[in-house]
Amino acid sequence: MTKRILIIDDEPNIVISLEFLMMREGHEVHVARDGEAGLVAVRAHRPDLVVLDVMMPKLDGFGVLEAIRADPQVAATRILMLTAKGREAEFKKGLALGADAYMSKPFSTRELVDKVKELLDSQRES
Repeated sequence: MTKRILIIDDEPNIVISLEFLMMREGHEVHVARDGEAGLVAVRAHRPDLVVLDVMMPKLDGFGVLEAIRADPQVAATRILMLTAKGREAEFKKGLALGADAYMSKPFSTRELVDKVKELLDSQRES
């Protein structure tokens, strides 16, 4: 079953890689290149999962995460934080704000695909 994935990231090489991986898995993929565009895209596309970077222009990933969780229409959206900010404090902040999972860049493509599948499967069960 095709799922909608929204990638919110400003790094072109990461976006290309993620887009390829998610499309290869059979998902419909949308891309936003900054936090503000990401919020618009979440509301417009109603993705099943958001892959969200932390360091972005206009609005960082933590701000996007807080806005999604505060909006009842999209609050249940699964969110995977994918970021170069891999310190323990960032992990804890992301999870405390409501991220469903947190992975550091660079990432293993296999681990990322497995984590996306896990998050989408857990959504179906709940």
